[in-house]
Amino acid sequence: MKKYMTIEEFFKTQNEKTEKNNRRKGILIVIPILCLSIIIFSLYTILNWFQDNSKIRQLSTEIEEKIEITEKKEEGELVNPPKSRANNYYYYAMFPFYEVNLSILEQQNNDTVAFLHIPNTKINYPVVKTTDNEFYLTHSFDKEDNKAGWIFMDYRNSLEPLSDNTILYGHRRLDGALFGSLKELLSPSWQEEKSNYVISFSTKKESMLFQIFSIYTIQEENYYITPNFSSKNKKAKWLYTMKARNTAPIDTDVDINDKILTLSTCQNNQGGRIVVQAKLIKRKYK
Repeated sequence: MKKYMTIEEFFKTQNEKTEKNNRRKGILIVIPILCLSIIIFSLYTILNWFQDNSKIRQLSTEIEEKIEITEKKEEGELVNPPKSRANNYYYYAMFPFYEVNLSILEQQNNDTVAFLHIPNTKINYPVVKTTDNEFYLTHSFDKEDNKAGWIFMDYRNSLEPLSDNTILYGHRRLDGALFGSLKELLSPSWQEEKSNYVISFSTKKESMLFQIFSIYTIQEENYYITPNFSSKNKKAKWLYTMKARNTAPIDTDVDINDKILTLSTCQNNQGGRIVVQAKLIKRKYK
């Protein structure tokens, strides 16, 4: 027997159909708006990225025009030299000092503490240091807001006397700026060139050469960025671990008398780090 709707049931059914249609229309309206919002946000992010990078390139060019860089093949103090003259230490100790007049850079930024140079990379920058490890993650050399940041020294470090482990940080920019070209040190072509394994580090009072002994990637941790050690045993254990992590085709001796330079940057968005570590082999006071 056919069942007829009551008036109440009819209007209820119609209301349900209307609500369903309204929900469908609402979804059809929201989806394009959401897609448009994502596109606008992406374009805004990309634009900011290009603007930040453009500012970094501009600052780098201005710095290169202002400073005077001299490579001096002078005698200096050998630091913790090995007994064997066949050791690669003596090959790198013959490299020239890479000297920069930091007083010119200090006029532009009074946080300037050093200048860093690595062969066959774009790393040729002044290094800054302040009272924390946050400011220069989001500020460039001119102290203006910039997500590219700048290369900076760990605030816990000291240059006089030199810390056991001097730590430098910098963002890895996709165009190779700042520590962007640190990834080149992972490539076989870079690692095969023996002359690449020396880092020049110049401060206001001295010029230094560091010999690379370890290049590796690792997940984020605090152990490798230990600035000083409370005992010789702890430093010895730390050095053993750092050297054991090396993935480059080198075998450089390190011991508790060595002063270490550590460079650290992001490898990816999952917390990976690219780490380069070197030991002081030669210094010259200005």
